This record gives sequence, C-alpha cells and structure tokens, in this order.
Amino acid sequence: MNLDAISPPILSCEDARALETARLGGDEAKEWSALQRAGRAIAAAVLRDFDELGGFPGGGKILVLAGKGHNGGDALIAAQTILETFPRARAEVSFTFGDRTLRPLARRAWRALQHAGGDRVVRVAAGVLGCRYGYDLCLDGVFGFQFRPPADANTTEYLNTVNALPIGLRAAVDLPSAGLFRADFTYATGSVKTPVVGAPEAGRVRFLDLGFFDGNEAGTDRVLTTAVLAPLARLRPAHGDKRSYGHVCVVGGSRRFPGAILMTVLAALRSGAGLVTAFVPESVAAAFAARAPEAMWVGWPETPSGSLALEGEHLLRGPLERATALVLGPGMGREEETLALVTSIVKASKLPTVIDADALQPGIVAAGSAPRIATPHAGEFARIQDALGSIANATLVLKGAVTRVSRSAGILPAHPKPKRGKVARATTYHSFFGGPVLARGGSGDLLAGLIGGLLAQNASDPLLAAARGVVWHGLAADLLARTHGQVAVSVTRLLEFLPAALRSSVERSPEDHS
Repeated sequence: MNLDAISPPILSCEDARALETARLGGDEAKEWSALQRAGRAIAAAVLRDFDELGGFPGGGKILVLAGKGHNGGDALIAAQTILETFPRARAEVSFTFGDRTLRPLARRAWRALQHAGGDRVVRVAAGVLGCRYGYDLCLDGVFGFQFRPPADANTTEYLNTVNALPIGLRAAVDLPSAGLFRADFTYATGSVKTPVVGAPEAGRVRFLDLGFFDGNEAGTDRVLTTAVLAPLARLRPAHGDKRSYGHVCVVGGSRRFPGAILMTVLAALRSGAGLVTAFVPESVAAAFAARAPEAMWVGWPETPSGSLALEGEHLLRGPLERATALVLGPGMGREEETLALVTSIVKASKLPTVIDADALQPGIVAAGSAPRIATPHAGEFARIQDALGSIANATLVLKGAVTRVSRSAGILPAHPKPKRGKVARATTYHSFFGGPVLARGGSGDLLAGLIGGLLAQNASDPLLAAARGVVWHGLAADLLARTHGQVAVSVTRLLEFLPAALRSSVERSPEDHS
C-alpha cells in the first residue's frame, strides 16, 4: 500500500487557498456544491462527536457565529442540516460583521437556513450574547484561513464573550477564528491547515475530505485516514491458516507491573495475528493463561524483585526462529539485569521489533540491526531521540494528543525547520483519531500489542503497520467514548470496539474520514 496516496498533505493556508482555487476555479456552482458538502459533513461529524456527551438533545439550541465568507456559509449549512435532523432544535445566528457584509454564497446559505428552520431560526445581536443562558452547540464560522491577524478590539471582545458562555460543544469550522475561539473540535474541511496541528485552541481536529486530493500531492506532513485500515476489513483467503497471518512474540512484565503485558497480549490477539507467544515472569504465567488461553504463555525466570532474569534468554531461541515480529518492554520495569537482557535480545534478533515502555532506553533502541518501531510518549522521546535519529531502519510512533508516525531520520515532534547542514526530516503522518479517553494508564500497552500483531502480519513494512495500529487504536477509542463517554470507562474496553472500528473503515463515504 502506498501510504502517501491515501494520506493527504497538511497544507499551509497559502497552499490551501491555491488548492481550492485549482479545484473550484472561481466557478460559483462548484463553490456552492463544495459549501454544501462541507456544511453537511460538519453537521454529520458534530453529531457523531456529540455522542461523547450522550447525543445531541432533541430540542437542542445552536449558536452560529457567521462571518462574511465561506466559513460562515459552512456553519450556516451545518446548522440547517442539524435543524432538518432535529425538528425541535433551534438556532440563533450572530453575524459578526452584520448580515449586509455577507458574500453571495454565505447569503445564500443564510436564506437556506431560514427556509429550513422557519421560526426556529432567529438573529441575535452580538451585544446581547452575554445575556444568554447558554447553548448546546456553537458553530464558529467567523474567520477562515484567509484571515490576517491581529483581530480588532471589537472582534476580540466578541470572541472572548462567546468563550465565556456555557456551551456543550464548541465547533470551529476549518480554524478557530483569529486563534481566539476556544474549540473542543475543529472540523478541517477539504484539507488540514498547519495552524491547527497541535494548537490548544483547536481542540481535537477532524479531517473532512471533500475530494480535493487525487493522491499525487507532495508534502512532508500528512493526515492518516481510515483508508489505511480498509484492506484489513476484506475477506481473507479461504485456504489460509494460522501460519498465514504471522506469529508475534511478546516479552515483558514483572511482579510489580503485571497488567501491562497482559493488555499488550490481549491487543495482539485482537490484531488478526495467527499466533501470539508471551514470555512473562513465571509467577504470573498461569494466571495469564487462564485469562487469555488463546496465547501461548511461557514462564520466564525472575530476578529476586520479580523482573525478567538474564538466565531465561535461551527460552526465546526456538520461538524467534518461527516468529515474524517481536514486542519488547511493556511492564518489564527498569531493573539493570532486565535492561541488559533486553539489550542482548535486540542485538541478537533479526525480527522487526516494537520497542515500548521501559525498553525505550538509548542503548536498547540503538542496539542490533533489525527494523524497529519505537512507541514513546513525549518524555520517553526526549530520552531516546538522539539514539533513534541515527538509525536508518527505525520507525517512530510519537504518542500524544496528535500521534505522529514517521521513519526515524530527522524525526522531530512538531514542525521545525531543518537545521543548517542537516537533511530535511522524513515524512510525518498525523493521526487525529482518539482523544481524552486514551489519557489513562494502559492505552499505550494496548497500542504496542496492536502494532506488534499488525507487524507480524506484514513484517516488510513497519511504517504501514505502525500507521494502521495508530489509526485502529484511535478510531476504537472514538467509538468507545461515543458509546460510554470519556470518564467512567476502563481502557481495556477499547478492545471491544476494534471490530466496529475496522468495519467502519470501509462503511464510511469518501467525504467522511473523521
């Protein structure tokens, strides 16, 4: 699979403007069609995301902030779509610069909203926003990517007033207006623009594909979409067996942290891998075998404190000859003997390897010559960055609110310019799936197992395995949050949503990659 062909580039505002000009060419009919597609896609995505709050209320109240141009038109059409879906919902529209400033397509969208909503649609003056009790949804369509800062004092006060209102879900169209609107979600229509990536005011970013890309566009920052999962959802060959789908070995755990390795193995079992062998401290092997009998559990000699001992390394020799991928680190702790063991394993193994958790040490990451996938969060990345950047056959999964996947050479966590004399960094693929529901212990252990199982099935392409694991993990987390909310859940429930997440990768239309 050509990852670039299904991962649209993240664009600067200037490049986004050029792309829309090239695709729409100033043709009003094309622009109106694109405006309608964008507005409907925003409405559908908002209603899905509202499920994290228990669903949009039947009599919900919407505040639309409408500027002069296309962003205002997008927000108005999104509101129209929601009112058509919920006959008791109401919309209040605030024209930031007055309705006389509306450009033709935004004015057309305003008339369409009035026609659809009738007396459920009212205008509200900017000066009385602070008198309102609050809203279920706010759609921010004041400024688009053609905005040039700074905002004037009146607009700044206006947006700050909105920020202070009690609002259930705050949705920005394309970009949070003037960088001042505080969004829970930003719905990037047509393309993701660089200012929203990692921006706190943008909240969570949803890419809404309007068909502007043909798969041939260049770019070193790209958006991962559900299309990366689609091949996994196809029918498997009728005459395959368990050996057809890879064999992943997982090494880790300790008496102090037994749960991490169990979660990794449970995720590996759900990945589609044909065989999973787990090497864990002998004191927990029997209990884990009862919990997950589908895996082959091998008890490993322990140090006095309950970590993996050097004397057990011989247990790996036979299994590694038959395996297709290796996962190291979850729950193993940082005991010196165990770190020496894992270093020795990495030096000797030729298998593509996922290195996670306490195994993310410079000496381990840089050891050996086999391909490897490192899965650090920001703190772990700071520890291994120099070691990882020197390895040609390494892949990075940098976990965070926006998870980034890249080959190792030149990897950096955001969007820095290459230093003088240095090669430009490798292409970085951004995943906007998942959310705060993943901000709990164990989510990284599940991700490591999922990536490891996918790597076992396609050992020749670690980058693809990493990208698929990140998207699958994040999409399942979105479904978990939409079903049970963000708070009163345990992270292992994410495993229950992997099947639905996989199926959704082929059920969605091309316009919906959120």
